[in-house]
Amino acid sequence: MTTHSTTAAPRPTAGALRLIEASTTRPTTVGISDYVQQMTAHCPYLAPSLERGLTTWTVYRANGDAEAVQAELFHAGVQAAEWLRPLLNRPHGLLRCENIVLVGEVPGTRHRELLAWPHWVLKNLYGPVGVMFGKFYAGEEEVTAAGERIPAAPASLLPVRAAVRRRDPRFLRATPDLAAALAAAADDGRDVFEHIPAQWKEIRTWARHLLPPAKPSTSSTDTSVSPPPRTC
Repeated sequence: MTTHSTTAAPRPTAGALRLIEASTTRPTTVGISDYVQQMTAHCPYLAPSLERGLTTWTVYRANGDAEAVQAELFHAGVQAAEWLRPLLNRPHGLLRCENIVLVGEVPGTRHRELLAWPHWVLKNLYGPVGVMFGKFYAGEEEVTAAGERIPAAPASLLPVRAAVRRRDPRFLRATPDLAAALAAAADDGRDVFEHIPAQWKEIRTWARHLLPPAKPSTSSTDTSVSPPPRTC
């Protein structure tokens, strides 16, 4: 498979994320171990993934303005997805999960807003080839569609993993087109960027037409996307 290069076009946002810790099964810069153990009760694939050393964490610190950090989170997600794609059909490939962890603050912008657009674009780009993106926000306790409480994450993160076609579409009820694409996903080696622009601003503009109908909101910002239920 040919891996798409995310550096083909100039990236004035490069440097807006500072790499704190490269991909590792045992991060030391964020206290993640207790949270992960608690999450095994909610994600059936997590415990066997941990046992085989197939869950990894890459930690970044925000080091720019909001739009630049969004752009670099998007590029980090692309890098993770393209690394995973050739591995998913190997033994235990469905248990692989790379987590993009965000620490640090951007004045005036919540992590929820920083992650929303990159997550939305990435899951639309990679869902049709069987790669699933989730998102969790530091300190925010989640509730599943069944009413179960999920522990609050100690840091904001974008999990990147293989899609589970019989299970994941139900997390995407708010976006039925994406759910259908995920249910029928197959990785034929395509370049997911073949028909979209190369620059983040243009990519985000392209992604707007994929948004579900807007829900009433008291916010006037255009940096957030109404999130579907969480995915492990």
